[in-house]
Amino acid sequence: MSGWDWGAFRKYLFNFYLLDGAWTTVWLSVAVMAIGLALGLGAALMRMSSHRVPRDLARFYIWLMRGTPLLVQLIIIYTGLPQLGIRLTVIQSALLGLGLNEGAYLAEIIRAGILSVPRGQFDAARAVGMPYWTMLRVVILPQAARVILPPLGNNFNGLLKTTSLASVISLEELLRRSQMLIQLEFKVLEIFVVAACYYLVMTSLWGMVQRRLEAHFGRPYGSSGEPPRRVIDRTLLEQDAR
Repeated sequence: MSGWDWGAFRKYLFNFYLLDGAWTTVWLSVAVMAIGLALGLGAALMRMSSHRVPRDLARFYIWLMRGTPLLVQLIIIYTGLPQLGIRLTVIQSALLGLGLNEGAYLAEIIRAGILSVPRGQFDAARAVGMPYWTMLRVVILPQAARVILPPLGNNFNGLLKTTSLASVISLEELLRRSQMLIQLEFKVLEIFVVAACYYLVMTSLWGMVQRRLEAHFGRPYGSSGEPPRRVIDRTLLEQDAR
């Protein structure tokens, strides 16, 4: 193939510099997903609140983050906030920008999952005097997880690729390192193809994990084989014993 260097492709395929960039992409995605889940759960609960103030605050947050490009948000956080005296490192800026953006999307996914749980489940938990957070943890969220998990997995798949936007604020993840290596080696096609292969491997591995998670949460009973009714009874007994 004219213009294509197989030797360079094989050389960069196992290049430690690029592998380290791929590892940065992985841990950044996991950290952002954790931040996004925390923010998303909080925003979803606020969005369903019976009080107007938290409901409006959550609606504004979701509207703002979903209505503006992630790239613009990252640039504002990294280069704009220093004008207000708030200076963040590259990693802090990437975690904050990506986490805030991801949380807004996850909020709607989590809210949809909670709303999919039959109303009778809420009423039954309240009827036996179950506290709000216990009801969420034991009754509502496990059932909502079956609805939430597929779109959540798709979001993480997208996040593995979306983190490449952090390269514009100089975070040395996979894409940024590929660009830096190209400036030294001038092997544009080979290095970008290697980077694409890395992304394919990461998303494929995540696809396998997602299928196992969906199979796990799709089972009628929990991992212990204990029926949900027994879990609820045990929780109520623990609650009464306190």
